[in-house]
Amino acid sequence: MRFLKGHGTENDFVILPDPDGELDVSASLVAKICDRRTGIGADGVLRVVRTKQSHEVAGQASAAEWFMDYRNADGSMAEMCGNGVRVFARYLIDAGLVEHSEFAVATRGGLRKVRVEPNGDVTVDMGRPVVHGESVATVGCHEYTGLYIDMGNPHLACAIGDPVAQLDLAHQPGFDTGVFPGGVNIELFNPVGTSRAVMRVFERGSGETRSCGTGAVATAVAAASLSGDNTGTWTVEVAGGTLTVILDEDTSYLSGPAVIVASGELMLAE
Repeated sequence: MRFLKGHGTENDFVILPDPDGELDVSASLVAKICDRRTGIGADGVLRVVRTKQSHEVAGQASAAEWFMDYRNADGSMAEMCGNGVRVFARYLIDAGLVEHSEFAVATRGGLRKVRVEPNGDVTVDMGRPVVHGESVATVGCHEYTGLYIDMGNPHLACAIGDPVAQLDLAHQPGFDTGVFPGGVNIELFNPVGTSRAVMRVFERGSGETRSCGTGAVATAVAAASLSGDNTGTWTVEVAGGTLTVILDEDTSYLSGPAVIVASGELMLAE
């Protein structure tokens, strides 16, 4: 099985080219691939398959030739991954599978339009964030109130007074399972000034990661809400680098680096 490895601000992924949808990619195989000691190591797997070959998203085939079949590190399926779709786009460009620098990618969370910038960064139209109200995350003995934001996948973005660098995110933060029955991605951030935030994230199905694209947008939305302005350009600093989020009246954009770092043959088996 051929694979590539890529990352966006150190949110890393194993890419499995499977244009005709022939691979049997089980949850257990994904977990083995993503294991950082006995596998390749990654925050998730991006399976590259033609949209028309996947019954899940066949309705998007007229608008997007390629489907990003994203799996979390534990093997569970996810609706969307902001950094993942940017790395996915970088692979399509590098492999010559798309002809133009602007194109659409099919995901379980809907179509995502991407653009490769002249400096090599990849920008993705993340869609309009949907704010559902407040909920609470628990880290240790501390409770933090945040906003429940739908980015095609669920997020709870909490502005906190404690420095995020000092948080212990070795374990899943607590959350209201009545609000998030399928789990939730939890962002904890420090607002800095009027257009910057420092964020850490615990991703559903993957644990703490160095970056999260949908989480960066959710953080920008929550930070903008605090400032009383739902539009503007935000810089979100994550452990793996810096992402730019643009919020306007109709949608949101995520921009940052995405690189392919390795390729090879996968020898893992079920």
